[in-house]
Amino acid sequence: MEKGFPVFRQDMVIEEISEVANRYIESEWRSLYESMHEQLTAAFAEIEDAAYGLYLDRLMPIIFEQLEDAGFSTMEKLEENDFVIAKRLIFRNSLEKWGAEDNRSRIFWNVIHNKQGNPIGTLLTEIPHSHLKFDIPSAPVIYALQETVKERIVLGLRSMKESG
Repeated sequence: MEKGFPVFRQDMVIEEISEVANRYIESEWRSLYESMHEQLTAAFAEIEDAAYGLYLDRLMPIIFEQLEDAGFSTMEKLEENDFVIAKRLIFRNSLEKWGAEDNRSRIFWNVIHNKQGNPIGTLLTEIPHSHLKFDIPSAPVIYALQETVKERIVLGLRSMKESG
């Protein structure tokens, strides 16, 4: 296992998983952002918000891959018209309703299942970004939520965003 990779164990609860994932993001996000900034600024001029997907395609997959290596399931069955970034973030499982145009917040959710196929909770991945230029004003954040049913996940994340 390379240094810096998130390490997950099958006995972890959803809150522990989010803590490990956040430590990984905190250690990696800025250096990746700086190394890709010029390329992604140019991409933003052509493809706008899709440039953030190129960034997340590099930052996020290792988290999901390591979770799956530990025996967790992180992905639901894809539908025909699904748009997926970072190998596991499905746009239909996301909301973008918070923040100003230069600091918006999109939140994706992934229900996590253990080796036995039982849901243990949901990871919410918040991606701060600008619609005016390529900019990620702060680190992406992973939150843990006990809910595993879509309607309750949406209520939980709205409650989290609107109270904090």
